[in-house]
Amino acid sequence: MFEQNQTSADNPRSLRISIDSKAKVKIGNLSRGGKARTLEPQKADDHDTEWSSVLVPFGILNTNNDQLAIYMGQSAETSDFIVDCLSDWWQKNQLLSSDFDEWMINLDSGSATRSDRTQFIKRMVELSKKIDLKIRLVYYPPYHSKYNSVERCWAALENYWNGTILDSVDAVVEWASNMTWKGISPIVHLVETTYAKGVKVLPQDLKQYFPSWQRSDTLPKWDITIVPY
Repeated sequence: MFEQNQTSADNPRSLRISIDSKAKVKIGNLSRGGKARTLEPQKADDHDTEWSSVLVPFGILNTNNDQLAIYMGQSAETSDFIVDCLSDWWQKNQLLSSDFDEWMINLDSGSATRSDRTQFIKRMVELSKKIDLKIRLVYYPPYHSKYNSVERCWAALENYWNGTILDSVDAVVEWASNMTWKGISPIVHLVETTYAKGVKVLPQDLKQYFPSWQRSDTLPKWDITIVPY
């Protein structure tokens, strides 16, 4: 992993990002522990059994400039949600495939982003073709996700809003927008799309994506190169 990341860092035409989702955030008058930064103590509900909604935070950290983007999903964490966020991030940053030789993505092998998740394979191959750029997926193995760079951003966010009562979606977005990572405030987006769970691609339909989904000979589960055939 270090060698791959260093190779990307040494290549000015390699764009490397680190992605991961944070634990879901329950919206409500709930105690979250810690100490709030207010003069008057905040009073939470005695029993944390009811909440109005749940947000799914997904982070994209550009390791080239330390800019963090946070997408707050209001539905499920699915392959479609992840790839939609990646596509939106690419477009909002006005990136051009001609400026890069590859887009390297550091990630964990979560349920929505496993290298054998059929919908993830389909959507990522489609994204590679859409932007006409080779995408390399470099996975952290189990129990090593703490080394994924974006994880430290989540730790900073948790420390920043530690003890705060997050009783509305606006409150979550505001607090997330005001934290800083290496002196830079994140760009926070609210995703209102509803995503269906359990979407799968049938084997006969998946075959067309396999030529673009090229697994490493040495680490076939953890090192994938997607080429825009």
